[in-house]
Order: sequence, then structure tokens, then C-alpha cells
Amino acid sequence: MAYSTWWWIVTGVLVALELATGTFYLLMLAIGGVAGALAAHAGASLATQMVVAALVGGVAVVACYLIRRRRPGDPSPRAERSVNLDVGEIVQIDGWNADGTAQIRYRGAPWTAIHRPGAEPRPGPHRVAELVGSRLLVDPD
Repeated sequence: MAYSTWWWIVTGVLVALELATGTFYLLMLAIGGVAGALAAHAGASLATQMVVAALVGGVAVVACYLIRRRRPGDPSPRAERSVNLDVGEIVQIDGWNADGTAQIRYRGAPWTAIHRPGAEPRPGPHRVAELVGSRLLVDPD
């Protein structure tokens, strides 16, 4: 069997593993496999094919990592109104405890409210930003 055929088989296996696991990096390695197959079709030696596949796959993985790292993370599902109907509601906070929490009544039940790290806690109306466990994370309104 020709080396190019082996490269295409390796590429197919990498794509199948990516589909099974959902790791995008295996797809980048599959691009390296394609580069190795193209090098084999061009008549390069086995050593050259392996170097080309390793370089292209490695560069693709590093590029994918750097691009994903720069992009801000997706917002937490706990902060989406479509997941949690409490997000966006207004609550009244009369006072904050020394530990950065406040005891409030919301929807007829007692709740613990917390503020964002770095935010100055102050009494008054606050908007629910997300649910953190059984506590309401609030922002000043």
C-alpha cells in the first residue's frame, strides 16, 4: 500500500476520533495528516512526509489553542434568562453583612444575595445577574 493511502487512513481515523470525543484539536492533527498525504502524493520521502505532517499539525494545534484562549468564554448558562427566569429581576437589599452577603426575601422565600467580586456593596435595588448555587448574584440597578 502506498504511503499516501496510510496518511489518508490516519486522517480518517483522527476525524472519526474527533467526532467521537468532540475535541477540536484532533481535527487540527487530521489537517497534519492531510499535509502528510499531500507530501506523499508529491513524491516526498517518508521522513519528509512525517516532518511536514508534524509541523502542519503542530502549528494548527497551537494556532487553535491561541485563538480559543484569546476569545472570551461563553457566558454561564446560569446567567441566561432563557435558562433561569430569575435573571434580570429586581430585588431590594436593605443592608449587607460583613461577609459580603445579604439576606433578602424574594418570591416569598428567604434568599442569600451576593455581589460581584470587587463591587462595592450598597443597599438599594439590585438586578439578579445569575444564580450561584442557591444564592443570587446581584448587580446594582
